[in-house]
Amino acid sequence: MHADDLAIALRLADAADAITTARFRAADLVVDRKPDRSPVTDADTAVEDAVREILAAARPDDAILGEERGGTIGPGRTWILDPIDGTKNFLRGNPVWATLIALVDKGSPVVGVVSSPAIPRRWWASEGEGAWSSEGRRLRASGVATLADAYVSTTDLGSWVEYHSREAYLALVDACWESRAFGDYWQHVLVAEGSVDIAAEPIANAWDLAAVQVLVTEAGGTFTDLYGRPGFDHGTALATNGLLHANALAILQAGVSAPRTT
Repeated sequence: MHADDLAIALRLADAADAITTARFRAADLVVDRKPDRSPVTDADTAVEDAVREILAAARPDDAILGEERGGTIGPGRTWILDPIDGTKNFLRGNPVWATLIALVDKGSPVVGVVSSPAIPRRWWASEGEGAWSSEGRRLRASGVATLADAYVSTTDLGSWVEYHSREAYLALVDACWESRAFGDYWQHVLVAEGSVDIAAEPIANAWDLAAVQVLVTEAGGTFTDLYGRPGFDHGTALATNGLLHANALAILQAGVSAPRTT
């Protein structure tokens, strides 16, 4: 159904990879800070500009939301771009970073591509067609059914203090077999692959989550915010294999106030 859109998304990823691989570990990489103190490199802006130029020609009627150049999610079709997810890794020479590209139609992600050329690996999914990796393997979430046997991951433990509850996350860690901090897109992809069972984020943006939501759900997993609301645009995320979702939610919500609704 979305074959043409997926083909375009993969083309966008090719263009992004050409830019990011050329700038990765470059001695003259330019790094600035945004108002929220998060870093942005010249590669971030160059990728988004290149992707927007391709979309302007290929899909001129679609809206675009990008981390660096802004935009809004429209009522119809919107492309959501994260030029480099894992920018801190990118600027420190750590190869775990990726370009995230998603197409959202009527508020729901229907195509997602995650391209991580320094590893090098790529993953993609489209609604109803499954999730796949560059090795030609169809992704499937794990069959782990109890928290005591589960792997759980987050990006940064410190962010739980400010944005949700450190105690709640540590309670989830204590209930699970092993904890890691794979972080960013990587942990969500690992949920889709079945290598990690739970990935939790107390703070995230739409461009961090739209593409990985398609991967996780098409792999048979479940994707909500930390309060169980489906979707990528609530500011938090919980990706699981589905079997563990309710129990993980219950622990993360214990003693935590419900989010305000607008």
